[in-house]
Amino acid sequence: MTEQQIDDTDAVVGAGAPERVGVLGGGRMGAGIAHAFVLAGSQVIIVERDAAAADAARGRVTESLRASVERGWSEPLVELEGRITVALDVDAFTDSGLVIEAVPEDEGLKADALARVEAVLADRAALASNTSSISIDRLAARLTRPERFLGLHFFNPVPASALVEIVLGDASAPALANDARAWVEALGKTPVTVHDAPGFASSRLGVALGLEAIRMVEEGVASPGDIDAAMELGYKHPAGPLRTTDIVGLDVRLGIAEQLHRDLGERFAPPQLLRDMVAEGRLGKKAGRGFYDWTAP
Repeated sequence: MTEQQIDDTDAVVGAGAPERVGVLGGGRMGAGIAHAFVLAGSQVIIVERDAAAADAARGRVTESLRASVERGWSEPLVELEGRITVALDVDAFTDSGLVIEAVPEDEGLKADALARVEAVLADRAALASNTSSISIDRLAARLTRPERFLGLHFFNPVPASALVEIVLGDASAPALANDARAWVEALGKTPVTVHDAPGFASSRLGVALGLEAIRMVEEGVASPGDIDAAMELGYKHPAGPLRTTDIVGLDVRLGIAEQLHRDLGERFAPPQLLRDMVAEGRLGKKAGRGFYDWTAP
């Protein structure tokens, strides 16, 4: 890392979206995060594990950007596509002012990935995890610069979501927290700031409601449609807990529930129905079926 590279990275960390943003993992969440920063004007580098995954990630972001242009985004698609780079090695993040890890929700996998990324970043660069439930402090314990690390929990689907949860660990620098709020606002989203705790705020509350709704289906209390309607019409939720579970992914919700079960006890024990549906491949919208049939036009 040269002195000039460190100076350049310093210049992009601060108010507004960073000039160069890295995203580790180009799945649904990673592609959505990349989309958001491209629209905010950042140059975005996506790193994936192999050429096929990298091509798929580029395709996801391009399709998402095309949809934004069709809805009236003022910049042409070719200009937006020009801000995307895909690569196969974390060395591509060297000049990034911010890198967001978006690999699957497995603590060991995330910890290893974050350590590899941190090793190539400038001292002033920021590193974030998109984890929805894993302790930021536990992940920070594997890093050499935990003061430059925090959680940036985006919500699926990222382009349509108005919220980003900023999760601060014990070591997260106050200046980094301020920068993170500015980045989220530059994306046109609303930041909420929480301190590291099991499930943070959003996952803990969302999973609690979702698990109880699944238990109600399991016990024959009501149909998924009627349970969701009760929350949508009675409590003004934009989507009921079971429809939301389908959108998030039953496998994702199960993983979060298992983490919260370990951290917080029996009240987050996953219902057997959830385990059975995941085992059957009924993962929700991405699989075409979950509590609802998503294959119908």
